[in-house]
Amino acid sequence: MRLILASASPRRRDLLAAAGLAFDIEPSRVDEDFAGRPESPRAAALELAVRKALSVAAQHAGEDVLVLGADTIVAVGGEREFELLGKPLDVEDERRMLRLLSGTRHQVVTGVCVVACTTDGAGPPPMVHADAEATYVTMRVLAQSDIEAYVASGEWTDKAGGYAIQEGAEGFVTKLEGGGFDNVVGLPVRLALDLLARAQCGAQGGR
Repeated sequence: MRLILASASPRRRDLLAAAGLAFDIEPSRVDEDFAGRPESPRAAALELAVRKALSVAAQHAGEDVLVLGADTIVAVGGEREFELLGKPLDVEDERRMLRLLSGTRHQVVTGVCVVACTTDGAGPPPMVHADAEATYVTMRVLAQSDIEAYVASGEWTDKAGGYAIQEGAEGFVTKLEGGGFDNVVGLPVRLALDLLARAQCGAQGGR
């Protein structure tokens, strides 16, 4: 089956390609705002991943296609009292995020959704397979010089939480627990492959 990645993220593209998958890219343009406060970081990441995958899948109704959507969220605080950190709006927002993350043990959660489009446009709605992975990231206390140097690097642009663990921010991180490094980068590959396999089997079984 043809695979479509519903994301413009070069990190997700590279991780999928490294896993040996062939795919096309069709970024989703859905609204990423929430109608109300999500009940948890996991719920937030899953909602956006499903929203993205379904948006692109709607353009391929009746085709033999799998659509993979993903969304990564950084959350500071506990399971009930937390703040979600998306992509920094500007330099000042980036400084604010780094100050919040400094010296914390925070969550990075990636929701992954695979939608199997039906080959019959008049048939049942597409099958949705979704799950999320969480990694607990411990970050050392950042000096103001660390923050200013990282802001000047510009690599925080378009990154959830305002940092890229696979680049210069790796030196800020002292420990990872739970999910893997790839999850913090933007896509838990093992989970994505499992969801793709389940979706493909379900689609073939439903024919």
